[in-house]
Amino acid sequence: MDLLTQGLPFTINARNAVSRVAVAFVALALGACGGGSGTSTSGPDPVSSCDPADAATHAECGSVIVSFTDADGDFLNYTVDVLSLTLETANGRVVETLPRQTRINFTDYVDLTELVSVATVAPATYVAGTISLDYSDAEVFVAAGDGSKEAVVTDDAGTPLQRAELRIRLSNRDQLTVRRGLQSLLQLDFDLAASHVVDIVPTPATAAAETFIVAEVTPVDEKTMRVRGPLVEVNETAGTYVVALRPFHHRDGDFGRVTVHTTDDTEFEVNGDVFLGAEGLRALAAAGPGTPTLAGGTLNVAEREFTAGIVLAGSSVPGAGRDAVVGNVIARDGNILTVRGATIIPHDRRAHFHDDVLVQVGADTKVYRDDHRQSDLGIAAISVGQRVTIRGNGPDVLPAVTDASSPQILFDATAGAVRMHVTHLSGIVNTVVPGQVDIRLQAIDRRRAAIFDFSGTGQSPDMDADPTNYEIATGNLTLADFAAGKPIAVRGFPEAFGAAPPDFAGRTVVDFADVRSALGVGWGAAGTTAPFLRMGTDGLLLDNRNPAIDVRHYIKQGTVLIDLQTLDSDTTIVPPGSGRTLYVIKTADSLRQYSDFVDFVDDLTASLDGVTSARSMFARGHYDADSNVFSAFKLGVYLLEP
Repeated sequence: MDLLTQGLPFTINARNAVSRVAVAFVALALGACGGGSGTSTSGPDPVSSCDPADAATHAECGSVIVSFTDADGDFLNYTVDVLSLTLETANGRVVETLPRQTRINFTDYVDLTELVSVATVAPATYVAGTISLDYSDAEVFVAAGDGSKEAVVTDDAGTPLQRAELRIRLSNRDQLTVRRGLQSLLQLDFDLAASHVVDIVPTPATAAAETFIVAEVTPVDEKTMRVRGPLVEVNETAGTYVVALRPFHHRDGDFGRVTVHTTDDTEFEVNGDVFLGAEGLRALAAAGPGTPTLAGGTLNVAEREFTAGIVLAGSSVPGAGRDAVVGNVIARDGNILTVRGATIIPHDRRAHFHDDVLVQVGADTKVYRDDHRQSDLGIAAISVGQRVTIRGNGPDVLPAVTDASSPQILFDATAGAVRMHVTHLSGIVNTVVPGQVDIRLQAIDRRRAAIFDFSGTGQSPDMDADPTNYEIATGNLTLADFAAGKPIAVRGFPEAFGAAPPDFAGRTVVDFADVRSALGVGWGAAGTTAPFLRMGTDGLLLDNRNPAIDVRHYIKQGTVLIDLQTLDSDTTIVPPGSGRTLYVIKTADSLRQYSDFVDFVDDLTASLDGVTSARSMFARGHYDADSNVFSAFKLGVYLLEP
């Protein structure tokens, strides 16, 4: 389980690159969770016996757990301050779910969700919400060729954003109901893919914002969750522990209380020592209240119960007493690692992005691997491509703010530790034999293969990993569906440095046809009054050659980018045959959303009246290239009303 990976993006090398990042905020309403308090800003209590400011009445209240997640994109870093996240009841009462302003790098959360806040709220039906973002101290970088480039987020007119606020209104079918002692779930999805058009030519680059935020009572996407904060108490009998929630890299503040469940298979790393199950829980208890913790695991939606698969505690938490670096190893020269796309987490100040960091390891460096349950791997295990979190010491002065393209920082981990995470590959199949697939490597963790220097990875120089024929050991994994020329995605770990071939040990292989795809279309600043050739309850027929179409006209399937305007026929967009769905119509200052495709199409048909224009559209789902049909479980259209 990869606790600390960040979203490393796909780049379009053209004048304009379209961002492919989605960020979700999940609000989980629980009965009697305890912890932080929601702040009332207007209106009477929906239930007079519940006063969030009075702990004596909390048994009559519910609570809201807020979390953040993300999807892949070409933003390398997108850090802004979230000022507030409010919910509003049907009678106009507003409650604040965040106890304080919080700084978030949205690209941290490609494969996971982070729990952010537990706010006590009165039982009620919540029908709307508002999120406020502060860009005055934003840190935004986009991919530009093989490196990075700072970007400024602007409005449509090109003026740099200072603050942004958007109101979300839930559909009548999907309002959030919080009852005393009952549990409900709400996810707010801030989709940056639909919200930005990136131009990488100017310096700094620009990211024009058209903010999309939608809400889901039953989330479409479910991911690994992360919970962090200082330890409050351990219950060894129940196999649980409680943390004072402190998300991201906050070193102070109280964001509420969360109970973490563990199992006999839960892995623990406590102050550098590895444990399993009950032994780990005892080690955590011995570390004592106030010990920093970081857990990755899953949420049982039905039971609203978080269970950890892996727990880091004490000095094993990145940034707890020692500096840390997160990124991918793009080269290794002896005991010097070059880590690209790095987030630096100083022990005494806020985290920040830096493109390359040089890391020195040595014989005393401890090496861990997720799911390995041992710490005796040695530094030879760290090879090119590996996703890592490294704990050690930065230079005497680690800058609080850094130029990502400034000279490389030397980081000393000779007496530190390296944790290796599951690494993601994508490419095109060359050959398949039992137990092995050889591919033309296109990307590692969304970074282009060309930036990786595989020198030294082989048993001899002529056996170094070759990205044009990258050899993946697959063991007993099923490869029957793969053939030469077929796209493939693989998760696993690079082989030890100097041990190739094979070059990589695969744990899972995925056909791109089974990978969720993204569709994006823009129709320029003025939009178009006729984006679809046909609209009906059975689907939408997109006009792929509409003359108003701008730089956005693609389907992204894994690392494969399909230009809609090169297809032989127009693309049909249909609802999936089963599963949860979300459909959205956005205007300048609000959103209307639906879980039912028929309701969505009825609204869209009425809205596109020949005067109102469509500015852009995004969709997520599965694409069948043979039929040119996109099955969308999530779909949004941005309308420009006259």
